Amino acid sequence: MIELRKISKTYKTGQVAFKALNEVDLKIEKGEFVAIMGPSGSGKSTLMHIIGFLDTPDSGEYIFNGTDVSKFSDDALAVIRNTKVGFVFQQFHLLPRENVYENVNLPIIYSGRISDGREVNERLKDVNLLSKIKNLPNELSGGERQRVAIARALVNNPDIILADEPTGNLDSKSQEEIMKIFTELNKSGKTVILVTHEADVAAYAKRIVRIKDGKILSDEQSFKSKKTENEQVFIIDETKNSVLNRIALIDYMRQAINSMLGNKLRTALSVLGILIGVAAVIAMMALGEGAKISIQKSLSNLGSNLISVMPGGWRSGGVYLASGSVTRFTEQDVEEIKKIEGVKKATGVVNGRGQVIYQSKNWNTLIQGVNSDYPEIRNSGPEYGEFFSESDVKTRNRVAVIGRTVLFNLFGNDDPIDQQIKINKIYFKVIGVLPEKGSTGFRDNDDVIIMPITTAMYRLLGKNYIDSIDIQVTDISFIEKVQEKIKEYFFKKYKIQEENIRIMNMAEIQKTMTQTANTMSMLLGFIAAISLIVGGIGIMNIMLVSVTERTREIGLRKAIGAKKRDILYQFILEAILLTTSGGVIGILLGVFISVLLSLLAKWTVSVSFISVLIALIFSIGVGLIFGIMPARKAAELSPIDALRYE
Repeated sequence: MIELRKISKTYKTGQVAFKALNEVDLKIEKGEFVAIMGPSGSGKSTLMHIIGFLDTPDSGEYIFNGTDVSKFSDDALAVIRNTKVGFVFQQFHLLPRENVYENVNLPIIYSGRISDGREVNERLKDVNLLSKIKNLPNELSGGERQRVAIARALVNNPDIILADEPTGNLDSKSQEEIMKIFTELNKSGKTVILVTHEADVAAYAKRIVRIKDGKILSDEQSFKSKKTENEQVFIIDETKNSVLNRIALIDYMRQAINSMLGNKLRTALSVLGILIGVAAVIAMMALGEGAKISIQKSLSNLGSNLISVMPGGWRSGGVYLASGSVTRFTEQDVEEIKKIEGVKKATGVVNGRGQVIYQSKNWNTLIQGVNSDYPEIRNSGPEYGEFFSESDVKTRNRVAVIGRTVLFNLFGNDDPIDQQIKINKIYFKVIGVLPEKGSTGFRDNDDVIIMPITTAMYRLLGKNYIDSIDIQVTDISFIEKVQEKIKEYFFKKYKIQEENIRIMNMAEIQKTMTQTANTMSMLLGFIAAISLIVGGIGIMNIMLVSVTERTREIGLRKAIGAKKRDILYQFILEAILLTTSGGVIGILLGVFISVLLSLLAKWTVSVSFISVLIALIFSIGVGLIFGIMPARKAAELSPIDALRYE
């Protein structure tokens, strides 16, 4: 079954080389019970590690069931360890956070099989530990822990049982119990190989191999095994279980949770970094989105598909004259502009200021005169009450629609509809209240009174000209064409050049401001993302520490059949679980901060689904990216080096 030919192994400690095995030849037949004895440093443990595929020789051949396995890959050796060999260690090597059932079940998980639990229960019954199935290792005696290790070694029904000083940490009673189990296993057909330096333990074996200074000194055999032909060469399928099955995934996640709960403070600090980063991303993006909404709201108050035309200044020699000093618009200009193709509606606008009095209260505000098309052009229909009609414009009726600021300062909580106010000593009836528009820069858009344009011009402000013209275009695609037609009209009528009139295209302003808001939103999100990356670096550091602390655990997992990818998956999943949990909590915190800013600071915030999704994906990505390096480090560890790690 096992044949070693000229096997040598040398270890280096710094500059010093130590030859643990020196051209060892050894044959072990199926069904033997072999004890390997020798003093400390004789090479007996190294010999067992090579027999059990935990280590590879520097030279020589290892023939197992007729196949030379000395040059097999790590994953191929892992398959053999999982299916053909069961290990029982002196230190037991039980995972402290896993209960008895979970420890025994580990080899099944790495085999890729889906177990219903019966195999584990049967093995625990064999070692008389079925009643301790939910106990953790620290709740067991030394003998019980060793029996758990034996049950774990047997769960995949291996051909060979390897035991390294299996009774070294046990009392005499427990030692006897364990050795009886090995004897029964050998009687059932298992090949048992144990390493010991105790003669009374070796006495249970039917063959004793003595080793010293890396060479076999004697080979005493009291049992004649039947010579068996080499077994059929087994096929090693390294791709088996190459994709995570559901059971393995659940187990990895469960073990990751156990590891996180086992180091609560460290886990909390790791999660905190991601939590802060995600919360910052959510809050910053909510602020950016809120700013965008505020800008869009303010722009919508200006009107849709809107063009504003104002007279420009004039240069006379080296002197610049004021706006409107050369050309002043008239109501006739408004009527002519309405005839231009693509123009839907137009209104003249006159501006002035007035002192407004209601009972004992007074307020100085902006006065605007417009026609009846103003609400549609400016998206500014009254919130309650009504707007004046075309008839009011023609008859120069003394009616007014007031803004929210005027309402607050003159009426407070009283209803202003049908109340009489005095503007510059002239009485007006309030017929409506405008919706809240907010501020644009230093201007309060709600501090205004709107009235018929003819009333403002001829009864209140004493103007016979229009300050500006607001034009609504039928479709945004007509804006440029309409602008050119307006320029042509004023050039023909007033012989003025383009620089003498100002045309403001609200669509362009809206586009520019929206782009600016998007840029600010992205900038805020980018700044917040930096903290998320810093949190990811923290996760990587924690995972590197975890790999170092759990080196022996990694060695054990590899000893019972875990491949490189199994270790890689487990540590990557652990990192992702850390960052995802931090991400979920961070999302909740970010939403809470956003709501708090909205309530306390009165800022407009908007938490969008896309920002939550981006933050969550980003946090998972951080776990994946920063978890790969520690996971690769863990996966590359040699099983024997990991088991020997101090």
